[in-house]
Amino acid sequence: MSYKDVSSTYKETRIITAGQGQLIVMLYDEAVKQLGFAIGLLEKNQNEKRDPARIEQISKAVMKAEEIITELMISLDFEQGGEIAKHLFSLYTWFNRELLEANITQDMERIIVVKNMLSDLRNTWDTISMNASSQPNREAVGINIAG
Repeated sequence: MSYKDVSSTYKETRIITAGQGQLIVMLYDEAVKQLGFAIGLLEKNQNEKRDPARIEQISKAVMKAEEIITELMISLDFEQGGEIAKHLFSLYTWFNRELLEANITQDMERIIVVKNMLSDLRNTWDTISMNASSQPNREAVGINIAG
């Protein structure tokens, strides 16, 4: 079995065995990772000659983050989540709008702002997830990962 196969199997097992809160944290982690990748490439474009292939990579990374944010939006449970779910929906909508504009204009500052806010939300969900997992039979409120 190759390293790629082992890594893929590990990731798959981690996702299958993760709790609801952990899945949310994983989504945030990937969105932050993708935006970090885009920021790194944008910095290269500022310091070196603009590379069309790099611009395409930036665009793909930002769009991947947008897709993850959209997945987080779709999974919100407005009945259980109430005002928190509504506020998160508004925030996610703003994130996607900012990332769309940032992608068009290659605006690194906008991407950094969204990345930092996503990172803060990720840390909050991680804390919630840790607290929920230490209490038996308790589910994360306001989000439904089941789709």
